[in-house]
Amino acid sequence: MGGTVMNVTNEMAAEEYLGLRKAVGWSIFPVEEAQAGLDNSYVVCIRDEDRAVAMGRIIWDHGYSVLIADIIVAPNYQGCGLGRMVMENIMDHIRSLLKPGYRIMVSLLAAQNKEEFYKKFGFIDRPNENFGCGMHQWLESHE
Repeated sequence: MGGTVMNVTNEMAAEEYLGLRKAVGWSIFPVEEAQAGLDNSYVVCIRDEDRAVAMGRIIWDHGYSVLIADIIVAPNYQGCGLGRMVMENIMDHIRSLLKPGYRIMVSLLAAQNKEEFYKKFGFIDRPNENFGCGMHQWLESHE
């Protein structure tokens, strides 16, 4: 990062997204599937020059439910505060969606051993005395 200016945008190409996923060891998808996901999300992308080095995205039902779907920082840029920058931008955006009297439930599935990072933004562990554990499953085409 040595002195470079980071730029924050709300756009990124599917290939950049898939490249970041691959760089951190996450699964990748067909480009058109990744593009559809980005097109239907609010995206925050941090760039070093023109290169995407960190990103986050949310999915909102336009009611009370928001899912933080991805927070990714390229390995060479981890530990520099970019994840915090992405989360601050995302949380500010979610707060901007609140209308008088509204409540929004923000959910996420933390990567293993990243829970402490999200606690800094007010997220709580599940399960606890009020909530069960988070769950998910992957469905795949077998063509």
